Amino acid sequence: MAVLSQIIVPLVMALVGIGMVVSKKDLFSAFTDGAKDGMKTAFSLLPTLVVLLSAIAMFNGSGASVALAKFLSPLGEKIGIPSEIIPLVLVRPLSGGASTALITDIFEKYGPDSFAGRCASVIAGSSDTLLYVISVYFGAVGVKKTRGSVPISFFVMVFCVFLSVLMCRIVFI
Repeated sequence: MAVLSQIIVPLVMALVGIGMVVSKKDLFSAFTDGAKDGMKTAFSLLPTLVVLLSAIAMFNGSGASVALAKFLSPLGEKIGIPSEIIPLVLVRPLSGGASTALITDIFEKYGPDSFAGRCASVIAGSSDTLLYVISVYFGAVGVKKTRGSVPISFFVMVFCVFLSVLMCRIVFI
């Protein structure tokens, strides 16, 4: 298996190179044109990403996420969400890096095989950083009015949290 993994990338590159040489179309120009378009798209997304990442850093750095998690923990316990994963639930839609750090913290405090660890793992696997994805996708195509996309995405995130906890209760308890 190790030999196969070392051979696969050079093999794919060789096949693409052979395809470019054998083809009657100018594939190299098509490739460079696509790369130019990709750079234009990336450059147009840069201001949106800078604002988004700055806002997330301020939210986490100010302690607002911790305070909000403490405030919502009693409510979460009443509706069946472990209080240990409330910070993850709040940060997951905003920042993938911060949510990974929170999952690592949950694993260190409670263990990966604990109920909180399993719920955190399922939530991380069944959700994404909503604001980042929405800003990148809509920014790439130039959509300025997202209409119901953000509220619906947050509703789906809440649904994922409830379903994740429910599935963990069914499967692991």
